[in-house]
Amino acid sequence: MENLENIQLNVPLLRRKVSNLTAAARSVGLRPATVSNLCTGKIPIGRAEVKTLVALATLAECSLDDLIIRGEKMEMIETGIKTLDAFAPLTKGGTIGLVARFGMGQLVVLAEMFHRLKKRGFTTVLLVPSGENPEINDITVEVDVQVHSVDEAYEKLVALGKEKDIAFAADRSNVISGDIHQLQERLSNVGVTITTFLIDIKGEAVDEDLPFGPLETLWQFDADLAARRKYPAVNPIYSTSSILEGGYLEQNHLVVQQRAQKLLRRYRELRSLVSVSGIEKLPASEVDTYHRGERLEAYLTQPFYVAEEFTGKKGETVHLRETLDDIRKILDGEKDSISVENLTFIGKI
Repeated sequence: MENLENIQLNVPLLRRKVSNLTAAARSVGLRPATVSNLCTGKIPIGRAEVKTLVALATLAECSLDDLIIRGEKMEMIETGIKTLDAFAPLTKGGTIGLVARFGMGQLVVLAEMFHRLKKRGFTTVLLVPSGENPEINDITVEVDVQVHSVDEAYEKLVALGKEKDIAFAADRSNVISGDIHQLQERLSNVGVTITTFLIDIKGEAVDEDLPFGPLETLWQFDADLAARRKYPAVNPIYSTSSILEGGYLEQNHLVVQQRAQKLLRRYRELRSLVSVSGIEKLPASEVDTYHRGERLEAYLTQPFYVAEEFTGKKGETVHLRETLDDIRKILDGEKDSISVENLTFIGKI
């Protein structure tokens, strides 16, 4: 029997073959959320219903053998950003969707990603959305090349792709128009691989099941975290990556990630109770859970290099092994003596 841990959905093929996956999925009786979870790996392929895979293969006009990739390794790019590396790793050559409403900090996260990737030798390219979008000015300092059309993007990316790793960003308006679908298909035909970031300047993606089509990585921003200024406001429970499935990461990473998500889910439930009745109403058995959830949430905040002049805090990079070790210590109660304040906006403990 084939090892189900070594198979994955062929997301690039789906992206090329099905331009509007949300509508297409509904048309054959599939829930868009289920398709999204299969694309990002939140639902492993080994647990997918056969009829779902058959329907996807039909939409893509391909065989099941083409739809399912066996044994290919994905490469994780370690960003040094605690929340992203631990809960929704960046996949090199993949497509990453940032889902956020206005004011949640998605452009700051993109600018920080470009800043960090440039240090690793990447060339950063932005497809400038049409119309007046002054907020884009916040990230242009980290952009090496600005392009204004799909044809111009294609020419630049092909020329650069032969020499360098590329981080490319575009707005959801370019996805809706079909421009990104067309661009990715053309690049695939000439063998150019880029790491693509899709943002949503208008903040409408939050209301869609598949706002960008198939993704390797989804960074879901959280209104509650943003309101309480817990930045980056990327939700560690609902953000995900296909690299988490299929045996691509060390077992320790998966164990820590799953334990941390379990704690954070319960902590969010307890926060609701505490906000209504006060912490004194919590059962004694839940008090430690609540406080450890507080500490973990605080620890996952992080100073960014691109925000230093606004925050007055020096940017921090934390290696994945350090992040996982710190999270484990918080989960195990080894850091119960440290206050929430002393864990907020730091690097490693």
